[in-house]
Order: sequence, then C-alpha cells, then structure tokens
Amino acid sequence: MPRAEMPSVEGAAPAAPRTDMINLYEIVLALRSHLKLILGIGILAFVASLAYVLMATPLYQGQSQVLLESRENAFTRPVEQTGGDVTAQVIDEQAVASQVAVIRSREVAAEVARRLELVGNPEFDPRMRPMNPIQRITSILGGGSDAEADEAAAIDRVLDTYYDRLLVYAVGRSRVIAIEFQASDPHFAARAANVIAEVYLETLEAAKIDAARTASAWLSQNIDRLRERVREAEARVEAFRSGTGLLVGGDNATLTSQQLGDLSTQLGEARSLQADSEARATLIRELIEAGRAFEIPDVAADELIRALVQERVTLRAQIAAESRTLLDRHPRIVALQAQLADLDAQIRGAAERIVRTLENEARLAAGRVSTLTAALDRQMQVASRANENEVQLRALEREARAEREQLEVFLARYRDAVARDSEEAAVPDARIVSRAAAPQDPIWPRTVPVVFLFTAAAVTLAAGAVVMKAIVFDMFRPAMAVAPAPMPVSAPVLGAGEAPVPPPSGGGGGGGGGKTPERPAAGRGDAEGFDIAALAARLQRIVPSDRGRRVAVTGLAGYGNVRDGLASTLATRLGEALVAPGAPTLLVELAPTDGVEDAQAAAGFSDLVAGEASFFEAIDRLGAGRPHRVGAGTGSADPLAPEQEEGLEIALAAFDETYTATIFVLPDPHRPGALGALAPRMDAVVIAAEVEPDDADLVELYDAAKAAGAPDVVVAIAPRGREATSDVTQAA
Repeated sequence: MPRAEMPSVEGAAPAAPRTDMINLYEIVLALRSHLKLILGIGILAFVASLAYVLMATPLYQGQSQVLLESRENAFTRPVEQTGGDVTAQVIDEQAVASQVAVIRSREVAAEVARRLELVGNPEFDPRMRPMNPIQRITSILGGGSDAEADEAAAIDRVLDTYYDRLLVYAVGRSRVIAIEFQASDPHFAARAANVIAEVYLETLEAAKIDAARTASAWLSQNIDRLRERVREAEARVEAFRSGTGLLVGGDNATLTSQQLGDLSTQLGEARSLQADSEARATLIRELIEAGRAFEIPDVAADELIRALVQERVTLRAQIAAESRTLLDRHPRIVALQAQLADLDAQIRGAAERIVRTLENEARLAAGRVSTLTAALDRQMQVASRANENEVQLRALEREARAEREQLEVFLARYRDAVARDSEEAAVPDARIVSRAAAPQDPIWPRTVPVVFLFTAAAVTLAAGAVVMKAIVFDMFRPAMAVAPAPMPVSAPVLGAGEAPVPPPSGGGGGGGGGKTPERPAAGRGDAEGFDIAALAARLQRIVPSDRGRRVAVTGLAGYGNVRDGLASTLATRLGEALVAPGAPTLLVELAPTDGVEDAQAAAGFSDLVAGEASFFEAIDRLGAGRPHRVGAGTGSADPLAPEQEEGLEIALAAFDETYTATIFVLPDPHRPGALGALAPRMDAVVIAAEVEPDDADLVELYDAAKAAGAPDVVVAIAPRGREATSDVTQAA
C-alpha cells in the first residue's frame, strides 16, 4: 500500500464572532426534544376544554325568515296605481339592508323585550344575577327614581344581552331576511325569533297606518282651501265672460264666432247665386243669337214657349206638305212662312225675357254680396276684439280647471287615505315565510370543534414557544472565544518543531453553555506530518448530487499516543481547510476525548440523536474560518446503535441541508457496531496513522472499513522519525 508523508499544519486561528444558521431540521429536533412538554400541555388543554364544554350552559338558536315583497292588490292599491300594468316597488340590496336595520332598531327591541318579559329574566337582566359587593353598594346608594325612568333603565339593561343573542342578516342575494336568536331554552329561542318577526311586521303595518292618517289629516286641511279657490276661479271666469260678451252659444262656441260663421255662409251662397245667374244669362243670349232659343232648358220649361214650339213644329210640317205641290212664291206658302216667322219671333221674345230675368237675379245677388261683405268685415273686427278677450278667458279657464283638477285629485287621495286608515287595509310589504321551531341541538358549545380547536391552539402555542425559546436562546448566548493553546509534543519529531493544536471549541452552543475543556497533549506525530491541502483537495473531488459531503476520520488505538489525539487533530485541521465563504463545515465527535473531565460536558451528538437536545443546543457555532462543532454529548444512548437509526438519519439530513461538508471523528474504530453504522453513510473514510503502510493493524482497519461499506477509504500516514512523502493512499 503506498503511503503519504505530509508536512506539518499551521496553528488554529483565534475565535471570531459566530454566524447563526437555522433550518427546518433544527426546528424538528427542538420540537422532538420537548415533545413530552408539548404533549403534556395538549393533554391539559384537552381536559380543560372538555370540562368547559361539559360545564358550560348550552345555547340554542331559533331562526325565522321574512320575505320582503309588495302585498298590494287591486283592492288595497292606491287609486293612481289601480289602472294598467303597475310595477311594484323595486326591493334592492339597499332596501334589504335598511329593513335589517329596522329589525335591529331599539323600538323593535324594546317591544320584544316587553312581550318576552326579558326584564326580570336572569339570563338577560343583570340585576337578577348575583351582585358583587361593589354592585350591591352602588345599588343601595343609587336611590329611587320615577317608574318611567325605571322601566326605560330596565329595558336598557336587557338590550345589551338581547343584541348579543340576536343575529339578523340577508340570505344571500335574495330578499329573504333571517332572524336568529340564541337562548338557553330552545323553546324560548324559537319563540323569541317568531316574536321579533311579528313585531317587525306590526311595525311595518303601523308605519303604513300612520302614513295614511297623516296624509288624510293633511289632505282634509287642504281640500277646504282648494274648494274656496276653485269657486273664486270659476267666478272670475264667468264675470269676465259676461263683461266681454263672450257668451257661449250652441256647440260650445261664442255668439261672435257663430255670427261670423253665419255671415260667411250667406256670403258664399250670394256669390254662388250671382255667378250662376250671370252664367245662365250669358248662355241663353248666345243660344238666342244662334237661333236655338227653344233649346234652352229655361225656355223649354215655359208653358207658352212649349205651345209656340209645338205650333211651330206643326206649321213647318204643313209648309213641308204644301211645298210638294206649291212653289215658294205661292200665296199659301208665303202665308205659312209668315206664320212661322211670327212664331219664331214670339219664341225669341220669351227667351229674351228669361235672359233679362236672369240678369236681374245676378244684379240682385251682386248687391247681396256687397251687403254681406260689408257685414262680414264689420263682424270680423268684432271677432278680432273678441279673440283678445278669449285669450284672457282661456287663461282664467285654465286656472280654474287646474284648481278643479287638483281638488279632484286631493279628494280621491283623501278617500283612499281614509279607506286605508285601518289595520285591515294596511298590508305590510313583508311576510313570514318560515317560523322558528324549537331546535334539538345547541349552537354552543360544540363539543368536538371547541375541544379540537382549544387543544390544537394550546399545542401550537407550546410548540411555538419551544421554537422561539430555542431561537432566542441561541441568538443571544455569548460566543466564547478560546485562545489558541499550544500543545507540546511528548518527544521531538524529526524535522518539525512544536506544532500548536487548534483550541477547543468555544461554548457558543446552546444547551451546555459551558467552556469545552482543552485537549491534552498529543503524542509524537500529531498532525505535524500530514499534507492537509492535498488531503482536502482529494476530498473536494467528491461531489454528492443533492447533499453535503460526509467524511469520517478514524485512527489506530495505542502506539504511544492519546488514543484519539491523532484522528481528532487531523479532523480539526481538515475542517479548517474545507471552510470557505458560503461553505460552512461541521466537525462531529462521536465519542468523548480520553482524559477530559465530564463535569463541564455540554449537550452533543448523542443527545441530538436521542431527541434530548435541539440543534441550537448541540452545535457550537464558531467564527468565520473555523468549522462548527458538535461534541460527543452526555447522553447514555449510543448514537450509532440500531435503535437510534431514525434520529441518526434526521441529524445527517439536517447536517447535509446546512453544511457543505460534515466530518465525523471516530476515535475508536473497534467500538462495537460503530464502523458498520457509520461507513455506509459516508462518502469517504480517512484513517490517520503514523505506522508503516504494511502494518497489520492498519491493513486490518482498512479492510474493515471497506467491508463495512465505505465507498472510499483514504489512509493518511504521518512519518515516524523520517522525511514525509506526499502521497494520499486510496483503496481501489
């Protein structure tokens, strides 16, 4: 086996201020170490809460529900809302909240207190409960007062408890209001909830009746004044109508308007007659000139003309008959022609008379038109003046009509208000949809929730106090700086002077709080011959994936040294070499150092694994540049024993979470079960020795470490009276 001879190591640095580090595993260990105390507090809390639940007076809750809705119908609705589709009053969230406030009002509470006789009920009236001496003296010195004041004061006394037991709220976003009341008697709780709902409905009903009475009284006073104003307005209308001559005739029109209309009608008729006569006369004259007078209807309608025309027809027939045998100059023909001409002259004269008659009628009509036109002009002037008066008359009529309409509205409302001024007519805008029934189970105390919550709260507070105590204790305990103490060697070593050994860890740990005793002098060899830098570089090549490095340092017992001096010193120097900014290192001693008194021993690894100490108490947090330290501890249980496996795993996991490297010092590798429990959990096992590489004990220890499951075994050999080499031996 190749061996490594390493140069000596520098002395330890002085103590520096410590750096506190807290993690979840330390908290778990702190809770585990005080588990009995926490469980005891939890049991006491459980017993106390159970006793309270069994001894407390139970409270029962009755609940009634009220629905807000308009209950008006065609018979109870006001007059102005009876016709057509009437939209009920909108009940929104603000309206529901307002009604909740009404239910909680003092007026409702006082009436409920009277009906339920809360005054004198020991559950609600403080006066009926036993008084302490101060209250009794105050009651005696208070003196008497009038009955009304006493009643008001009594109501006030019970209202505090009343409001404590009352809960009113809107059910979701609906228009339903829930009324809950608590009492020690279930029947009383149900009765109280129902009485509150009934008093609330009576309050709404009384408010409607009061509003109707107030309205009827006000309307009655104003109706008389309105009647007088209506009479005065109508009198002014009639006086103005008479004074201006705006008398009303048929069809509700004034006489002036009627006269103007008649004149307009007559003028139109006269103009029509004039035009007709002139047209007929012109037409007849044109027909006469054309020799067709007998074709005129007016001429043909005359009896004389018809006779002449008939005679003319006969005469022409005669002339036609005679003309067949006689010539035109025949006396007979001439005579007949003369008779025909005479008849035509008579017909023409009759037609001209008709023309003259029509012309006379036209002239008469023209004169009538002129007369009617003048009369119409005069009447229009009169109507113009009348229109101005009618404007004023209509204004007076509007005023009188407005007064009349207002009077009619007031009368209708007065009749409606009088009709609603009764308890039967006033319907509240709410109704009880659910009446309270006597509950079977109390609302308070609930046995399981109260006991569970109280016990859980006590356990939580106790655990919090334990954690806080550990944090505060570790935060404020003083860091004890120990000056470096040189350690003399018992015999000179070739090529090396006195090598100072690192001072013992200060008492910065939590539980012990005392000073760790100094180590005794190591035998020859110490750590003088080890190349710490090479060994640290070798170990730093070990990089676990999800945790910090675990290294165990052990050595051979005997050979003229203090048994654990060489391994402990090498572990200390190695820990100092592995410390870096942001990379803390922990040194864990698995057994007390030989020759050190136990009087000042602090809590350590054995106590930590057994759950008897927290991480705060077991870890000595030294200054920057120095590894933290966990002593062997004072516990009687072996931390590497199989029964302590769970605690050992928790401690190792906590160390891995916090430190980048954890170095375990195992002074005696032959300790039963120690190497087998520790080696499989390590990343490397370092054997410190100052013997020949082929030493039987060293080979045996090397094989034992490999057999125990160590993944990597490193043998560090210090020289004994010769020069050191620089190899680090690793088992393949």
